[in-house]
Amino acid sequence: MTTTLVPSGLRSFSFGGGVQSTAALVLAAQGLIDYQVFLFANVGDDSENPATMVYVDKVARPFAKAHGIELTTLERVMVRSKEIRTLYGELTREGSKSLKIPVRMSNGAPGTRSCTADYKIKVIGRELKRRGATKQAPATVGIGISVDEIARANNRRCEPHEVIDYPLLRLGLRRADCMRVIRDAGLPVPPKSSCWFCPFKRPETWHEMRRSEPEQFEKACQLEDLLNRRRDELGKDHVYLTRFGRSLRQAIPDGVDTLFDLDDGDGLCDSGWCMT
Repeated sequence: MTTTLVPSGLRSFSFGGGVQSTAALVLAAQGLIDYQVFLFANVGDDSENPATMVYVDKVARPFAKAHGIELTTLERVMVRSKEIRTLYGELTREGSKSLKIPVRMSNGAPGTRSCTADYKIKVIGRELKRRGATKQAPATVGIGISVDEIARANNRRCEPHEVIDYPLLRLGLRRADCMRVIRDAGLPVPPKSSCWFCPFKRPETWHEMRRSEPEQFEKACQLEDLLNRRRDELGKDHVYLTRFGRSLRQAIPDGVDTLFDLDDGDGLCDSGWCMT
């Protein structure tokens, strides 16, 4: 006999701090979508885009509070040790062999990754279970995917006690519509959310970082250098933060204004849990 799942009534939105998530927050405040709990799975203050962290704290959180919406930040806490882990900290920890991020292999293809599962999906899933979600009575989790990114919608990527929902798709909203929703609410449009070292960044985004945030860019280069020194010790091929099969410093040359197309289609995590 097949068991019919009945949602528990617990509804939360996976908040990424970007355009789509912020538009969803505004729509919830306006009563246009039914979400009063927004969960921000923070991969680490040292890992998230610094501009995203500022936006969440200075814009999104006060807006949520003013409209009676819960916006809670979650961190990855190890079950036994209670240690708080960050993605950057895990990548750079002494003796670590971690390659949780989708580094590009020598042929440009992304390698396997577990960053989204470990720092987003499981963190939110654990919190929902703590709040009472079960496999028989799952929580509804809203994901901020807009119509122009519909290929990212994937119902399989969730915990057994969750049911995924795409409210922006139901409303037929594109990213540009989300920006309008945010502006109409009197809020500034947030920067694109992602880890500052994410290999899914578009080349133009890397170029802009080198131009406007040279210290952050150099830090990303140093991370790539560190990963490859460890690869050398293991006798393995180098990996890269871009698809060009070259070091970040070489792939994103300094002083070049227009190298890449912003819409080259190469810069999105396909899970829907990140970059929203």
